[in-house]
Amino acid sequence: MAKKLYVGGLPYATTQDELRDEFSKAGAVSSAIVIMDKMTGRSKGFGFVEFESDADADKAIDMFNGQMLGGRSLTVNEARPLEPRAPRRDSGFGRGRDNY
Repeated sequence: MAKKLYVGGLPYATTQDELRDEFSKAGAVSSAIVIMDKMTGRSKGFGFVEFESDADADKAIDMFNGQMLGGRSLTVNEARPLEPRAPRRDSGFGRGRDNY
């Protein structure tokens, strides 16, 4: 069973390959992603790492939570499921003549 971890406090220059390499010290990583800002293309300073086994994921939490990486303190814990969000309000741009 795979377990996904949230990794916060990443240095902004961290790449997905670097994240995968670092966390593979705890076990077999099935995926690693650094979340990027859509507008700027820069890292948001957090990401997710998925392990092939729950035991490896638990080991990674013990190994990396609170540790320093690139001068920043990491926060590592089990990722929570994405909660549904309310629909966005229309900003009024480009939605017809009623918005003038």
